[in-house]
Amino acid sequence: MSFDELGLRVELLKAVTSKGYTAPTPIQTRVIPAILAGRDVLARAQTGTGKTDAFALPLVEILSLQKGNRRHPRALILTPTRELALQVGESIKAYARRVSLRCTVVYGGVNITPQVDRLRRGIDILVATPGRLLDLAEHRDLNLSQIEFLVFDEADRMLDLGFSEEISEILGLIPAERRTMMFSATYTQQIRNLAKIMLKEPEYIEVTPSNTAAESVIQKVHLVDQSNKRALLIHLITQGRWTQILVFVRTKHGANKLTEKLAAQGISAAALHGNKSQSFRTRTLKEFKNGDIQTLVATDVAARGLDISNLPYVVNYDIPRVPEDYIHRIGRTGRAGVSGIAVSLVSPGENTHLKAIEKLLKQKIPRETVDGFTMDGAVPDFVLYRPNNPASEKKADKAIKKMVSDRNASKLRVQTPAGKTVGFDTPKGTRKSAESDPKSRSGKKTGKTEKNPSRSRKRFQQSSKKSSPRGRR
Repeated sequence: MSFDELGLRVELLKAVTSKGYTAPTPIQTRVIPAILAGRDVLARAQTGTGKTDAFALPLVEILSLQKGNRRHPRALILTPTRELALQVGESIKAYARRVSLRCTVVYGGVNITPQVDRLRRGIDILVATPGRLLDLAEHRDLNLSQIEFLVFDEADRMLDLGFSEEISEILGLIPAERRTMMFSATYTQQIRNLAKIMLKEPEYIEVTPSNTAAESVIQKVHLVDQSNKRALLIHLITQGRWTQILVFVRTKHGANKLTEKLAAQGISAAALHGNKSQSFRTRTLKEFKNGDIQTLVATDVAARGLDISNLPYVVNYDIPRVPEDYIHRIGRTGRAGVSGIAVSLVSPGENTHLKAIEKLLKQKIPRETVDGFTMDGAVPDFVLYRPNNPASEKKADKAIKKMVSDRNASKLRVQTPAGKTVGFDTPKGTRKSAESDPKSRSGKKTGKTEKNPSRSRKRFQQSSKKSSPRGRR
């Protein structure tokens, strides 16, 4: 099937061609006709399958046929993170401008005044994160009474981050008579329950089996001691002449530390996580996409939903503890049919997590040896002892093995201050991080979740006054 057969207007077909697309992806082939036919949609598709254009194209097509008053948005797209909101906004704007429709993006963590100014000029399509959307609605800077289309992008991630309450509030602000589309990488019970509430006789669309990796991604595992991971990563980048690498780590502190070590070896690197300002993250991501930064070291929350064209390498420096996160990570490469390589550096302590991932995938990920670095590879003669390497264990002197064992034991006895947690991103099931547009909607990076709306509103008003005068406020 070609895009010409989907029933899109000429202007949108030209926009598709200008993006370099020659044929619709499987998700686009099924979703676009369903939306154009007036159906609600519940679609499951893994990342990198073209789902953004699957809803962007038909929405723009339908809205362009009947122009609204432009004062209030007619379509609302909700996303769980700021980065994803910006990417979705860019895709929609590329189509909307062809048919004289206006689209804007609102999200927390930045000054709200420019966003309010854009809304006052009038828009047709709004892309938003839940917290900032409710801020604008509560202060009457945004009217949602004209919404005709509601789209949830990465709905499973939105629920993972604890946005259930915000979703309920938003549903109370928009018309009951509307069209609703929900896109999710997984069909959890929460997703099914939410779909029953929001969707009316939806068309269920699933283009790929759940919990599978894209065939265009080449997966490999290097079994390596934790203390040797950094050296192996540097070796892979330099000897393989890798040009663009997205490296996943578990903690913010780990991201900063690894970035420093890579930079010390002459490898251009930057860290991306929740402690970085929104302006820094936007600038860093742009430089990485343009090739000005060679290596981007990111945490899961910061990297969720990143869309980087032709990204050749993804590295799991720390193996994810949730198997499904592995699929989301490696889905950053091998997108839109372009092949990519996903490399996982697995230490002995992470074998349990690796087995859980392989169980989910229903396949064993190929192991590859790198002599001098991996545990199953040959150990150079100048290395007296490498723990957990079978050949080295037999070869090493007992005195050396005892010295290493005593040293490791002494490290374990070193205790951190009680109650102190350093550098960990907020795990699933706990309160939301500031980078995920938390319930503290003022955009401040606070770790506390607000329970009293009036207090949140009061702080919001105070922060607005500090940033710039806002007329009646």
